[in-house]
Amino acid sequence: MAGIAFVATRGGEPTEREVTTVAQEQPSETPSPTATATPKPKPEPPAVQRGEVYVEVYNNSGVTGLAGSVADRASDIGWQVVGSDNWYGTIPATTVYYPQRLQRAAKTLALDLGIRRTALAVDPMRRDRLTVILTEPLG
Repeated sequence: MAGIAFVATRGGEPTEREVTTVAQEQPSETPSPTATATPKPKPEPPAVQRGEVYVEVYNNSGVTGLAGSVADRASDIGWQVVGSDNWYGTIPATTVYYPQRLQRAAKTLALDLGIRRTALAVDPMRRDRLTVILTEPLG
């Protein structure tokens, strides 16, 4: 059967048609402008004002004077350091702790000081400032 169909259709030119698109004429009137919804760009959050954010620095390592030297470094960058002392407790790694409203500031401070870890503040940390707890000297 297939052989008969092949022989019967062999040599015949395919029947193809050319398809063209015809543009419709627009009325000569100027079309009224249509409102297009353009997404408004999301406004950039304001830059962190380092001098307006309180920072406390605590030493949780065996390195004497570590909190004081890091506090001086943060002050030199422009942060408002309001205290430094020793921290008693177990902290897994050097961390900048923050209350929720200061999350962006915490990330900025961490970048400024070369700290890789940030976390939400926990008790007994104060909720109006950033708390830096050092477990080793900063690189």
